[in-house]
Amino acid sequence: MVSGLDDVVAAETTLSDVDGVAGKLVIRGRPLAGIAGHLDFESVVTLLLEDLVPGLPQGEALRAALGKARLDVFSRIAPMMDQLARLDIYDAVRAGIAVLPDGIAPDDTLRLIAAPAVLTPLMLRLAAGQRPIEPDAARRHAADCLAMLGRHGEDERLACALDTYLGTVCDHGLNASTFAARVVASTRAGLTSSVLAGLGALKGPLHGGAPGPVIAMLDAIAAEGDARVWLEREVAQGGRLMGFGHRIYRTRDPRADALKAAVRQLGVSPQAAERLAFAEKIEQTALSVLRAAKPNRVLETNVEFYTALLLEAVGFPPEAFTCVFAMGRIVGWIAHALEQQRTGRLIRPQSRYIGPICAEAG
Repeated sequence: MVSGLDDVVAAETTLSDVDGVAGKLVIRGRPLAGIAGHLDFESVVTLLLEDLVPGLPQGEALRAALGKARLDVFSRIAPMMDQLARLDIYDAVRAGIAVLPDGIAPDDTLRLIAAPAVLTPLMLRLAAGQRPIEPDAARRHAADCLAMLGRHGEDERLACALDTYLGTVCDHGLNASTFAARVVASTRAGLTSSVLAGLGALKGPLHGGAPGPVIAMLDAIAAEGDARVWLEREVAQGGRLMGFGHRIYRTRDPRADALKAAVRQLGVSPQAAERLAFAEKIEQTALSVLRAAKPNRVLETNVEFYTALLLEAVGFPPEAFTCVFAMGRIVGWIAHALEQQRTGRLIRPQSRYIGPICAEAG
């Protein structure tokens, strides 16, 4: 038996390829470097779904249809706002998505893609005692999400950075949440059911729930003043340095470089530039500490480190980071769910019983 199913091939896919040895990520035949910073979110949706969703709009028609879907989600959620506001933000986003129709038509697909980008800023504003801002179907997806957060009219580079992030995390092989989505899809359940499975898996701190603690780590180091002392103490006490190490990559996570470049392009204020310089110093010190303490393990920078910096810079608080992760990854979940239904069987692996066997009575 292979613990954790490492190296077990559970599906064949045309969606993404993760080369952990070489540190490469390919999405639909395109290297990540040709996607991150080059394609807006609508183009990423087309890239992943165009041959899986018959009748999917293209180009400007897709932008308009996705904008209409955001309005649809907002109107469906409006009667539930007070109830959702009683939950923490991730549970509120998940609960809001759970009420959406469980179909597989283009409208169902776009509604699901729109949902996290509507629900996340909506819940953040409600938590802050602010009035919700309705979507604007004329805006592109990333810009409208920031506008709903209350950042309309700010530097266009913020929306471009969010576009880069959403494209960078849109798909990543058969990770835990994507596998969960494919398992549910293999039963022929609808897309909402598959997405909810992905959301459930993403909540765990070993998967998408980790970027927020990177900010806490950086703030704790800043408060202490000596990065090396803080990091060495954390490692010596058996703690995990957030933003370092990955289950698949045996070298640097290519998504970290894509997001680092996006953060650098965001240098719109001395404060942002200072934050980036501080984080880069912590990154290099942490890598040095890890190599000295664990010379037999490959613990390089992963996607979480610069995710935290980018999302903080564009205006999201740490408690919303996993929700923003879901904004991008939801397209991959949907693509995998549709691919599974088109090409795969019911996923039903075997288990091996290792418990006791009681003698029969008599």
